[in-house]
Amino acid sequence: MNKKSGSSKASADKLVKNIRLKTRQTYSAEEKIRIVLAGLRGEESISALCRHEGIAESLYYSWSKEFLKQANAVYQETQLVRLHHQK
Repeated sequence: MNKKSGSSKASADKLVKNIRLKTRQTYSAEEKIRIVLAGLRGEESISALCRHEGIAESLYYSWSKEFLKQANAVYQETQLVRLHHQK
């Protein structure tokens, strides 16, 4: 009986995981940028913004970290192009 309930639990866990994967909301790059910029503007707290958008704060912070990393890369590239054209 214990073995059977263990396999039932495993199949239930698998079912829950599949449901979560199928119902997970995906965000476009534009939506992520909009949310990160709203957080950077500071018009409301990050926790309030995340509640309003229905996302976890950790997700916001990972998006903002990636956004700032990409912005820095673009800035560095722009500076290199500017230096190249000045020569």
